[in-house]
Amino acid sequence: MTLTDPASTVAGTGERARGRLFIGGIWRDASDGAVMDVISPATGRKVGEVARATTADVDDAVAAARAAFDSGAWSRLSSRERARILQRAYALMRERTEELAQAESLDVGKPITFARIVDVNNAAELYEFYASLGHHLDGDVRETTGNTHAYVKREPIGVVAAITPFNFPLILSSSKIAPALIAGNTIVHKPASDTPLSALIIADILQEAGVPDGVFNVVTGPGAALGDHLVGHPDVDKVAFTGSTEIGAHAAAIAGRTLKPFTAELGGNAANILFADADLNAAINTVISAFVFNSGQFCMAGPRLLVERPLYETVLGTLADALPHVPFGDPADEGTVIGPLASANQLEKVAAMVDRARAAGARIVTGGERAELGGGFFYRPTVIADVPNDAEVVAEEVFGPVLTVQAFDTEEEAIALANSTPYGLASGIQTADLAKAHRVAARLDAGITWVNGWALLDPSVPFGGVKASGWGRENGPEAMASYQRTHSIVFNLETGASA
Repeated sequence: MTLTDPASTVAGTGERARGRLFIGGIWRDASDGAVMDVISPATGRKVGEVARATTADVDDAVAAARAAFDSGAWSRLSSRERARILQRAYALMRERTEELAQAESLDVGKPITFARIVDVNNAAELYEFYASLGHHLDGDVRETTGNTHAYVKREPIGVVAAITPFNFPLILSSSKIAPALIAGNTIVHKPASDTPLSALIIADILQEAGVPDGVFNVVTGPGAALGDHLVGHPDVDKVAFTGSTEIGAHAAAIAGRTLKPFTAELGGNAANILFADADLNAAINTVISAFVFNSGQFCMAGPRLLVERPLYETVLGTLADALPHVPFGDPADEGTVIGPLASANQLEKVAAMVDRARAAGARIVTGGERAELGGGFFYRPTVIADVPNDAEVVAEEVFGPVLTVQAFDTEEEAIALANSTPYGLASGIQTADLAKAHRVAARLDAGITWVNGWALLDPSVPFGGVKASGWGRENGPEAMASYQRTHSIVFNLETGASA
């Protein structure tokens, strides 16, 4: 199989194409001139460079964001004017759909069709949605006892550190940037070191849309050094983080030293419960899409399938027959459904977890091996059966195209299995029984539950975690509220005010 050379599909121009930092409205090199390679997951080859920021560059970005916030050029602009600028950003994203899609496909290894219709489309709609909320930002007048008058204002928090992972760079950055901006905050964005490209395009778009200098800043570089410095910076007022539970807990501890508000969407290990009364053909399609989408690198993937026992072997046989026919390979091919993993490290992690499951006696129904395709980081979609609930591959987040299948006998057992891991980000129920769906959904430990589908996401609908999957919400008015503080103002009407 010959893979398309992705370096030929993204032809950037000007300062941004050189991978510079964006600080205070200016494209600039890292303070020490260092750069880091951008590697294509499809070929394992270098396709470009971006600046490798230093902590001094982070300090400059925070200073630019602080100055922009304190100036009031954005924070005191009317919410309607901010909404108009976000609406322009939405229109520019639509105009530059192909550029953004090619960048995500190149950077992450996403199939180009999905990058276009899922990643770019959903990210653009976030700007449109929060722009619409900007026309309705207001406060509340409260009824009080005594001779007083009180009202509550909703104000921006200040400088926001937005830190995002490698799997959905465009969507997960936009889910923070759009609500933070419409609320009047300024931002320093630190994208994942492996996938920095779309963040630089967004900086270009926001500048063209009219976001004032210093309001949005991007620093690219290693997460351990830059992320810790950014989270702990005394001039950062809030941290919005998406990533692994381990790193999220570390970042939360740093933020806690200065009592910063901290929202975190962390790891997931969602259970998808398939009852015997479900439409089996539709359910199988849902099961497959839930664990192979984005090559399984999806915090809300469905890597744990719980099947009512009468269907257990039937489901395993159907999956074994179906998965080899799901288009797999070159992300530049319009028909590809499953592309490579995002990095060599991720490939090694997934392969090692499957190998340990096999060695422990698990049954590999299909897959369970790397695919040698053009030097890229490919792993075949894998189904594992006959695994105990305490097996590593069940209990921990694999973050690859791997599905474990367990049987259950009763509704109570299904709920117990679904809730048995430390995670609680997403869950799914496949059933024709509406009462059962309501009953089971109410007892699942998850921030979002899908019934007879998966990843049914909309900018208006919040999602987020419970337990080790974090706290706070992305999307919806709930996300915007996390970028605001309330300020109560109370008048003593007995003394009055001089004219």
